[in-house]
Amino acid sequence: MVQEQSGAGPKAAVVICAYTEQRWDLLRDSVASAQAQTVRPEQVVVVIDHNDDLLARCRREWPDTGHGSGPDGRSAEPGVRVLANRHPGRLGSARNTGVELLTAGWPGVEVVAFLDDDAAADPDWLETLLRAYREDAEAVAVGGAPQPRYLSPRPAWFPVEFNWVYGCHYEGLPTEREPVRHLIGASMSVRVEALVKVGGFHSDNHDDMDLSHRIAAEFGPRSVLYEPRATVRHTVTPDRLAWGYFWRRCFGVNRGKVLAFADLGEAGNLNAELAFARQMAARVGRRLGRGLRGDRPAFGQAGAIVAGLALAGLGHVVGTVELRLGRTQPSATKGLG
Repeated sequence: MVQEQSGAGPKAAVVICAYTEQRWDLLRDSVASAQAQTVRPEQVVVVIDHNDDLLARCRREWPDTGHGSGPDGRSAEPGVRVLANRHPGRLGSARNTGVELLTAGWPGVEVVAFLDDDAAADPDWLETLLRAYREDAEAVAVGGAPQPRYLSPRPAWFPVEFNWVYGCHYEGLPTEREPVRHLIGASMSVRVEALVKVGGFHSDNHDDMDLSHRIAAEFGPRSVLYEPRATVRHTVTPDRLAWGYFWRRCFGVNRGKVLAFADLGEAGNLNAELAFARQMAARVGRRLGRGLRGDRPAFGQAGAIVAGLALAGLGHVVGTVELRLGRTQPSATKGLG
C-alpha cells in the first residue's frame, strides 16, 4: 500500500542520472521502482548526462508527467521529469542539475534520494531511508545498501570485501544503522537544505565520497548514516567481474581520490581508507588459514586482497606525484549553479 509522506518522515524526491542507451531497460526498471515505493516520492527526476539521443528517447517515454490528474490533483504514481545536465561536468553535475530543479520547483521537498540508472530500488527503500531521518535527529545524509544483481556467475577468487569495486555493499560495512565515513552513490540521500549549504556535489567521479566528507565536516561525524535495510538491486555486468576491471578500479579509484581529497581541503581525510586497509591485512591471514583447511578458493581471495591493496597504494602514489607535478585534470563539477 502506498503511503503519502506526511506520516513517514520528511518529504522526498528521487533523482536518477543516466548517460548511455546501453542501459535503457535498466533505466526503465530504475524509474519504475522509484515510482512503486511504499512511500510515494513527491517527484522522480531523470537527468541525462550529455547524450541528446538518450534525452529524446526519455522524453518520449516520460513526456512531462510531473502533474497528476487524480481526484486530488495528483496521479496514482509520482510524475517523472526529464532534464538535460546543464553543467559541463558528469555525474556530480547531473545530480546538481536535478537538485536545482527541486529547489526551484518543489520547495516542500526536504530530502533528495539518489538512485543509479542500473539499480532498482526495493519497494520500501525510500520509506526506510526516511525513517532514519525521523528517528535520528542528527541524520543529515543517509545511504542504503546496493546489493549485487549478477548477470553472470561471481568468480570464486573475488573477495566480498571488494564489492565496492562495482558499487555494492561489501563485507565490513555495518549490518545495522550506524555512522560511516562514505556512502555508496547508487543508494544515498541527503537533506536538501544541507546539500545546498555545502554547495552541492563538487566531484565528477567521487561524488558520493565528496558529499559524505563535506556533510560530516559541516554537521559532525554522526550526521552521515548507513542504513543497510534500505536496499536496491545494483546490476553487475560480466565485465565488472573480470580481473582487468578489478585491478583498474583498485588503481584508478585511489589515483583519482588524491585530487578529490585535495579539493575537499580540511573536510577530507584518509581515515576510512586506512581503516579498510588494516581490516584487509588481517583478513588475508584468515583466508590463508581457510585455504589450508581445504577451502581452495580462499587462496585466490587472499591473493586478490593483497593485489587490491597494493594497487590501491600504487594508485595513491601515482596520484600524489601527478598532483605535485600539476598533471591532474580538475573536476568540471563545481557545485550548485
